[in-house]
Amino acid sequence: MTNISPRGRPDFILLILTILLVGIGLVMVFSSSFTMATYKHQNALFYIFKQGWFAAAGLFLMLFMMGVPFKRWKNIAPILLLLSLILLILVLIVGVSINGAKRWIMLGGVSLQPSEWTKLSLILYLAALISNKGERIRDFKKGLLPILVVSGLILVLVMLQPDFGTMSILCIITLACIIVGGANLRHVLWIGLGVLPILAYMAISKSYRIQRLTSFLNPLVDPTDSGYQVVQSLTALGHGGFTGTGLGGSVQKLLYLPEAHTDFIFAIIGEEFGFIGSFLFINLFFGLLSRGFLIAIKSQDLFGLITGMGIVTMIFVQFALNVGAAVGILPVTGVPLPFISYGGSALLTNMAAVGLLLSISRENNRLRAERKNRKSLKKRTQLTLIK
Repeated sequence: MTNISPRGRPDFILLILTILLVGIGLVMVFSSSFTMATYKHQNALFYIFKQGWFAAAGLFLMLFMMGVPFKRWKNIAPILLLLSLILLILVLIVGVSINGAKRWIMLGGVSLQPSEWTKLSLILYLAALISNKGERIRDFKKGLLPILVVSGLILVLVMLQPDFGTMSILCIITLACIIVGGANLRHVLWIGLGVLPILAYMAISKSYRIQRLTSFLNPLVDPTDSGYQVVQSLTALGHGGFTGTGLGGSVQKLLYLPEAHTDFIFAIIGEEFGFIGSFLFINLFFGLLSRGFLIAIKSQDLFGLITGMGIVTMIFVQFALNVGAAVGILPVTGVPLPFISYGGSALLTNMAAVGLLLSISRENNRLRAERKNRKSLKKRTQLTLIK
């Protein structure tokens, strides 16, 4: 009988795609930020140096998560969510305010964003709670209501920062997890109908959000104020044309496009590598998402299935919101481009999430190897009996 490893092989395609995207992110953070870094900090390497440290820490965290059997996080999930709740409350009290939003906690000169970690801790908590409930998830009072109460508390804390983009992502993550978990679709529909008016009200309750919506619909109405970022982003993409200006050749990053190394880094990719480069880049992302989706649906454990699908949903929604804003088909929400945009908290969270997917893939491959070994043993036994 062939010996079976206690842990299966990870999905190396997902691992390679993640490392490749992080590598592209480091190149693009440097390319898009060195002018801003020189202007603000008198050091062209300021942003890339910090992002490099976060990428190294993220790689360690991803490999650590890959090495831990994913089922162990099921019992720890409530503790992780409680820590996230404490941090979300703490950020409202002692958080640093940037552009009118309290989303960051300064620790040793490094700004940390608790709402980023909350995405992953919420996924783990929902996966653990729903998998423990089993068929009770189809009952609204005993199944869905406790989930909605916990998720609602988190959404309120995030909105108080305020962070409409992250709140929207958390809403979609919650819906995805309860649908995958087997909730009654009629209940989900009623929840969606109840949430939409609230989101709509929040979207128009502040003047700057109304400006973002109107500038998204027609940025040329106010090209020097509310529509400025979108106009400059579209200018960058148009300047890139089909083949791009070449790495480092962007004009818009020369202090014309705000947040070129964070929210609008895709515009710089489009300007420097053109339509061809952007197309290949988007395909890398969809390759990563498809591998994550396959890993999730192959999981024979409900906790693994919900966790995997929650992670894929989280990465996809962030990708869609960021790229959609850069090309002018979605409102600007300030959501970073996963693995690419400058920002340590987002990078660490996304790499840890991929580590979880890799851990799930190891379990999937272990079970597949066991089934293959059993079939091989059965076949050899039958041949022996025939002889």
